[in-house]
Amino acid sequence: MFANIPNVKLGILAVSRDCFPITLSEKRRKAIVAKLKEKNFDIYECQTIIEGGIDANVNEAYEEIKASGINALVVFLGNFGPEGPETLIAKKFGGPVMYIAAAEENVGVLSTDRGDAYCGMLNASYNLKLNGIKAYIPEYPVGDAEYCANEIIAFEPIARAILGLQDLKIITFGPRPFDFLACNAPVAPIFKLGINVQENSELDLLKAYKEHDNDPRIPAKIKEMEEELGEGNKMPGILPRLAQYELTLLDWIEANKGTAKYVAMANKCWPAFQTEFGFVPCYVNSRLTGVYGIPVACEVDIYGALSEYIGTCVTGESVTLLDINNSVPADMYAESIEGKFGYRHNETFMGFHCGNTPMCRLSCGTMKYQLIMNRGLEGGGEPDITRGTLEGDIAPGDITFYRLQGNKDSVLQAYIAQGEILPVATQSFGGIGVFAIPEMNRFYRHVLIEGGYPHHGAVAFGHAGKALYEVFKYLGIGTISFNQPKGVYYKSENPFA
Repeated sequence: MFANIPNVKLGILAVSRDCFPITLSEKRRKAIVAKLKEKNFDIYECQTIIEGGIDANVNEAYEEIKASGINALVVFLGNFGPEGPETLIAKKFGGPVMYIAAAEENVGVLSTDRGDAYCGMLNASYNLKLNGIKAYIPEYPVGDAEYCANEIIAFEPIARAILGLQDLKIITFGPRPFDFLACNAPVAPIFKLGINVQENSELDLLKAYKEHDNDPRIPAKIKEMEEELGEGNKMPGILPRLAQYELTLLDWIEANKGTAKYVAMANKCWPAFQTEFGFVPCYVNSRLTGVYGIPVACEVDIYGALSEYIGTCVTGESVTLLDINNSVPADMYAESIEGKFGYRHNETFMGFHCGNTPMCRLSCGTMKYQLIMNRGLEGGGEPDITRGTLEGDIAPGDITFYRLQGNKDSVLQAYIAQGEILPVATQSFGGIGVFAIPEMNRFYRHVLIEGGYPHHGAVAFGHAGKALYEVFKYLGIGTISFNQPKGVYYKSENPFA
């Protein structure tokens, strides 16, 4: 687990309405904890049970929670539950909170031990809304001990993301580029999430970089890079500059994160960067993302960095940021995809970036140079200042393409689409892969284009859509779009087309 994401310490707190036996909540809480232990999942079991009535012991429960050091809470309705006190504890706690309720175990409980938590969950959810309290409630929030235990485990990555965002600073270098106006999204909504943004000049970065000339740590950092690259170390002469740059960024983070615990970055990477720094920063960006869990978004894409960080928290693993880049050529589709995989041609596309995807996400990563920049800055000759990309086909497997974005009206919106990277050779340059997402053609038109999303998308490796969707819901994102199945129309879709 990366040091740049929170360590979640979960606690479970049972509640009981005073006209129901408190022993019912206690017994059912213990059954859940026992199931979690069977699954090797640690949780703090609060001994205090909040009961209803005028003397509800919310303060006593809160003091136990505070003393335990837990940072995420499960409120368990072992019976109907006292809707006032059981929601007040969430307000006092302040961290991510989940609500879940007990199902009746069998016919035998109906005569005397019926808990009616199915009913109580309705009142709890209503009271949360009345008080403006954010909480996570599963898609179906009532179950037996086994079911509740599994839902609590699924809450952990959601809680991790919420905790991470509560203590996140996004550090940027350079103005957002005019040629990529789509990256110039309004940042006010980010501050509303409680996230700080520190925007710095490229000159600040250049000054800090020069101050790291002859840094005694550079040889050790070069060795780290050599070990990671292995046979892919095709341009060893650029490593001293890249090592100096990585140390510059890591030192800047430590000196500037202030009260924040966690950091993501969004940095300028072209075209003046190459002429003034003398390299392309892609490989270092890949290392911060893959080795340290500190996402670095290209082209000062602040929302890209934020999206990457959320995915890092949810999966606990490295992510990447890619251009939703180009269509798959017809001959490639016919030769390598058609009849082998169940996707139409327009459900496939290629995701690309110059070389920021971590080594662990590539089939075979190699240090190269940025071909397009080399043409413009070095006339297509022997590369020098355009060296520094980490290139190769992205490893095949399940993925989730997603993004949280502030739109033109400073309103947060998001999209999520699950799919896969196909085991198809791209025959191209950069960090690149052949992606397939069901109904991608319609998603592209009616979500990405209609929603005004930029060309960058964050990529989580694996199907993380469920947790991402719940994180966005918890944050209060009003529009969360996804790839609609065939026959289900988007609001803007022409049903006669």
